[in-house]
Amino acid sequence: MRPAAVPRAPWLLRALARFEQIATTAAFALLIAVVFADVVWRWVTGSGIFWAREVGVYANIVLTIIGIGVASAHGAHLRPRFMDRLVPPRFEAMMIRVQELLTALAFLGLAWIAWRVVAETMQLDDRSIVLRWTVWPIQLVLPIAFGIGALRHALYAWWPEHRPREQSEADIELPPKVRA
Repeated sequence: MRPAAVPRAPWLLRALARFEQIATTAAFALLIAVVFADVVWRWVTGSGIFWAREVGVYANIVLTIIGIGVASAHGAHLRPRFMDRLVPPRFEAMMIRVQELLTALAFLGLAWIAWRVVAETMQLDDRSIVLRWTVWPIQLVLPIAFGIGALRHALYAWWPEHRPREQSEADIELPPKVRA
C-alpha cells in the first residue's frame, strides 16, 4: 500500500511569497537609497545625480509588479465582489475554484503577452536613453511576476484550503490607542 501523496502547495506557496517579499524589499530599499542620494547630492552640489531618476523608476517598476504577488499571497489584492451574492452558498466551494482557475488563466495570458514584449525588446536591442542599458532585463520582471501569479492561483484552485483569507481595509487591525 502506497502512502498518500503529500501536497507540495504549502511549501511552494511559502517559497514564492518569500521570493516576492525579498524582491520587493530590495527594490524599495534601492528606490529609497537612490532618491535620498539624489536629494542629498542636489542639496550639496546644486545638481542631481543624472541617472538617479531612471534607476528609481526601474526600482519602482519591480516593486509595483512584484508587489501584486505580495498582495495576492496575503489575500489583500483587489477583486470585484459585485457578483458574490449572485451565487448560492452551496456553490461557494466550486466558485472559489472557478475564480482561482480564471485568475490563473488571466495571469498566464498576461505572462505570455509580457514574454512576447520582452522577446521583441531583446530582438530590437532597445536601450534606456540615460543609462544605455538594455531594457529587457527590467521588463523580464513582468512575465516572471505574472507567471508566479498564474502558478499561485492554479495552486489555490487545486488546494483552496491554502488560499489566504481575503482582507480589505475594514479587516486591518489597528493597534490599541496609547493612553497618555
